[in-house]
Amino acid sequence: MKINIILLFCCVISLIYAFYQRYMTKRQTESLINMIELAMSNEFSNKIFDETMLSLVENKMQQYLLSASTSKNKIEQEKNNIKSIISDISHQVKTPVSNIKLYAELLKEQNLDEQGIICVQTLIYQVEKLKMLIENLVKMSRLESGIISLDISKCNINDILMKIVSQYKYIKTNTYDLDVICDKKWTEEAIFNLVDNAIKYSNDKEKIKITMSEYPMFCAIHIKDSANPINEREQADIFKRFYRSKDAKSKDGLGIGLFLTRKIINGQGGYIKVKSEKSGNTFSLFLPKSEM
Repeated sequence: MKINIILLFCCVISLIYAFYQRYMTKRQTESLINMIELAMSNEFSNKIFDETMLSLVENKMQQYLLSASTSKNKIEQEKNNIKSIISDISHQVKTPVSNIKLYAELLKEQNLDEQGIICVQTLIYQVEKLKMLIENLVKMSRLESGIISLDISKCNINDILMKIVSQYKYIKTNTYDLDVICDKKWTEEAIFNLVDNAIKYSNDKEKIKITMSEYPMFCAIHIKDSANPINEREQADIFKRFYRSKDAKSKDGLGIGLFLTRKIINGQGGYIKVKSEKSGNTFSLFLPKSEM
């Protein structure tokens, strides 16, 4: 009889202890989750703990989250500093470049000999090239540092294509009533870079064509040129920053356009690829569909 009472007592104590442990585990889990949620919302602060094992774990978690929060604030501060530096450089450089162009245009209107005209035209051309380089470098820096936040929303891709094609009478395309998820302004920039490349390197501009394909998860924009086929070994390299193919050295370029295009498209959850044939190259931009 006594044995049964002892066993029953032990069972009751065991159940009480098990419920207590379950309660403490739940309390610890909820406390850690609360810490993480506060840290994610930048509302995390110091807290006083007792000397229990639970408090020891919570204290270690607190130290980690405080450290992570400090690192996040430092990164954000550095990003703001970079943003300020880029804006300042952009502003400081634009003024002298604009002045050089202005005085070159004024000089062009003067009564110059043939050699003077050539020099002025070369000066204006080089200023335009410098201006384009600065603009692309600023864009690249902003994209790489995450300063530019893409405003992604539902867009009709036909609006973007028609705006670009309207600038070039010889580029052929059709009407596509397809919606994609993208940043309209930056997607237009990405497509324009590819079209500009096609115009620059094509042997026959009349053969440049823009088409579209629809897939279950993506819409693809294909820009086909009539340029010399890109070597398969170089197809991955052409999207690298400042990369210029040996075959492209004779053409004006900075090696930034394709890099920016890939950066823009990847930032929107899409991707880019190139396919080369004897008749030319086809650059394809894949953007998420609005149904996703």
